[in-house]
Amino acid sequence: MIPHLVYFADPMCSWCWGFHPAIEAIAARHPDLPIRLVLGGLRPFTTTAMDEQAKAEIRSHWEHVAAVSGQPFDYAFFDRTGFVYDTEPAARAVVAARRLDPSRAFALNRRVAHGFYAENRDVTDAGVLADLAAGAGLDRDAFAAAFDDPATREETLADFAVTKASGVTGFPTLVAGPEAGAAGRYRPIAIGFLPPEQVLAEIARFLGNN
Repeated sequence: MIPHLVYFADPMCSWCWGFHPAIEAIAARHPDLPIRLVLGGLRPFTTTAMDEQAKAEIRSHWEHVAAVSGQPFDYAFFDRTGFVYDTEPAARAVVAARRLDPSRAFALNRRVAHGFYAENRDVTDAGVLADLAAGAGLDRDAFAAAFDDPATREETLADFAVTKASGVTGFPTLVAGPEAGAAGRYRPIAIGFLPPEQVLAEIARFLGNN
C-alpha cells in the first residue's frame, strides 16, 4: 500500500474549519500524496434546538479557533433562534459529492464549512447544500438526487462507523500510513488542531521514514 493520509473531519466542526489551511498546505506541498476524507459525525441526528447556554459555549469555541487559526467567522449565527445543530446533513452532502465525483469531496467539505462559519448559511438545509454543491462544481440536480439517495445515507453512516472503530474521539484527526515495517499501522500527524507548518513537518518525518 502506498503512503497516504486519512483525515477524519466534520464540515460543521469549528476546529476542522480552523484546520483547513493545513489541508490546503498539504495539497500544495504534496500534490501526489493521497488523502482519504472520512466524515466523523460530530453531532449527527441532533433534534434539540440550541439554547443560550449552548450558544455561549459554541461561541467561545469559535472565538478560540478564530484567534489561533485566523479563519473568518460570522457571529451573526448566534442571533438565530431555534437552530438545531444537526451535523448529519452536511456530512451526507460531502458523501454525496464523493459518490458523484471523488475529486470534489474536499472542495465541497470546504465550501460547506465556509458557508456555515464565514457566511452564516444554514447548512442543515438541503436546498442550501445543493446551492453550495453547485458552487463547488457539481451539477445541482444530480447532487440533490444523490443527497436523497438511501445509499448515500448508508455510506454516511459507514463513515461514522469507521471513525468510531478507528478510535477517533475528536476532530480534526489526521493520520498517515502505513508506517514502514508495520503493515496496517498508522501514525498520528495531528490529533486536534495544529498550524500548517507543524503538520507539514510531521508529514515530512513520516515520508522520510517510509
